Amino acid sequence: MKTLIIYYSEGGSTKIIARTLSMHLKADIIEIEDLKKRSGIGSKLVSSINAFRESKTEINPSTLDLTDYDLIYIGTPTWANNPVPAIITLIDRCDWKGKDIILFTTMGSTGGQATLDRLEEKVTLRGGRVVQSFSLKTKDKTPEDIINDTETIIKMLDLKMYGA
Repeated sequence: MKTLIIYYSEGGSTKIIARTLSMHLKADIIEIEDLKKRSGIGSKLVSSINAFRESKTEINPSTLDLTDYDLIYIGTPTWANNPVPAIITLIDRCDWKGKDIILFTTMGSTGGQATLDRLEEKVTLRGGRVVQSFSLKTKDKTPEDIINDTETIIKMLDLKMYGA
């Protein structure tokens, strides 16, 4: 069974989790890039509104061929209690039929469960089957803390069993 980890990361926390998962689970990994500039104070507000409205954005890669993968992790930060526009755009562009999906989200304080619920709804509507999900608070944590927390989640949820 081949495993793929797809993620978007702006501040780096989601990237740390994705890379830690990839290393421990021997999975391929692809970072989704949002081609819209999303840095700066004003841009943060607009980005949160875009996430809330599920606005589409230009991404790189623009779509993915998931044919070779049976298990796919999708990772996103939480913006305004929602997945980021880049991940919403990707979900709408890919064929998830017959795929087992594990969702994960990072958050500063709250909103992780709402983000996971919305991701699950979107993936399920497109034929995917969510088999597990988790969220991780990353505010004020060092990269080492995030790695340790991710390793704990891998063990606690027995994530290695899904790729066996």
